[in-house]
Amino acid sequence: MSEKIKFQIEFVIQSSPQMLYQYLATPSGLSEWFADDVNSRGEKFTFIWDGAEEDAKLLKKKSDDFVKFAWDESEDDSYFEMKIIVDEITKDVSLFITDFAEEDEVEEAKMLWTNQVGDLKQQLGSK
Repeated sequence: MSEKIKFQIEFVIQSSPQMLYQYLATPSGLSEWFADDVNSRGEKFTFIWDGAEEDAKLLKKKSDDFVKFAWDESEDDSYFEMKIIVDEITKDVSLFITDFAEEDEVEEAKMLWTNQVGDLKQQLGSK
């Protein structure tokens, strides 16, 4: 098994940090853009795509700031994190994604995030 590569990608989102956080940290918010359906029991989140389920553990969260998950089946230290960054001067809001992928799948993973965040922006009425 090859080692996963950490990558980061940033998206400008026209939204308040509080509203954006609801789409990142709640099952109902995540099911609007990230997966077909999301269920949670405590720290365990079940993401459902096309009938297939993937479980992740909520590692950390800070209200209106970030959420960090690890997939249950990952046998390494990989995780995915969605962090809200607010520019101190312009007050622009960005969503900063940190994720891991196999070396030959990094570009594909970035495209997937770009598509998913496109759906998120649509839900938020952001450009």
